[in-house]
Amino acid sequence: MRPALAAAWLWLLSASAVAAQAPRHAVTVSAEPAVPLKGSVAWLRVEPEPSADAPLRAVDGEAAGEPLHFTPDEGGFAALIGVPLADADSLDLLLRLSWEGRTDTTLVALVLAQPDHRRERLRVAPRMARPDSAAQARIERELAQSREVSRRSHDTPRQWSGPFRLPRPSRITSVYGTAREFNGEIASRHLGTDFAGAVGAPVRAAGRGVVALVADFYLAGRAVYLDHGAGLVTGYFHLSRIDVAQGDTVAAGDPIGAVGRSGRVTGPHLHWIARYGTITVDPMSLVRLTREPGPGEARVSERSP
Repeated sequence: MRPALAAAWLWLLSASAVAAQAPRHAVTVSAEPAVPLKGSVAWLRVEPEPSADAPLRAVDGEAAGEPLHFTPDEGGFAALIGVPLADADSLDLLLRLSWEGRTDTTLVALVLAQPDHRRERLRVAPRMARPDSAAQARIERELAQSREVSRRSHDTPRQWSGPFRLPRPSRITSVYGTAREFNGEIASRHLGTDFAGAVGAPVRAAGRGVVALVADFYLAGRAVYLDHGAGLVTGYFHLSRIDVAQGDTVAAGDPIGAVGRSGRVTGPHLHWIARYGTITVDPMSLVRLTREPGPGEARVSERSP
């Protein structure tokens, strides 16, 4: 038997089964990595146990307000999950299991790990640290626009396969989760990965996707958002040039633009982000997804719905 992270078995019993005193169904729910970091993406796998008395036909569910897109995987079902960067040490997963003849619903708690975040101190012009009311209104409109891209991605079929790649081969100058201190005040967390580069240096798509948005934003400057489908979006900010148009389909490694210093920046670089739905995650966790989902080793603990 594989080592258990919390509970060795997840016995799932539907309300209709309770009334009829029907047999219980058993599944194993595992994560890969076994204990995901807060602010990352991970694989979630649901696998029927040999003791299950009926075939498992389908799985769906949600986590942190975002739907999960399960597909068949080696006798079970697997989905990508976005883990928020939050204080909680676990994440509740609502799963609906469609067996032959009935449906079970359960709430599962996925145990999380805490990443070690740095702090950066930046000196910028006061108007950049504290945008005025007009600029703030523009920022909010643009944020809503970009989040709509993320929400719509749940309606796009998955476009990518295989590992994601870095959008630039250059040095990383700032990592995801870093606390940003502007002029002596902590104002935000850095929710992306920054790559060094001279103005005009090429920027490439990290994975196959559709160009969902080309924009010129107050904070992000010239930006491209790629919809990779099934809830996953990546964004490429502060570009000096954009080489794609909305609606284009690009493959991993295709050029999409060039490094610049547009938007709110202190110098030229690429700012790369990733979102699962509206959850902003560490884009480097995409690169660490080195293979398609397979049987995992860890278990997660069940809690009653």
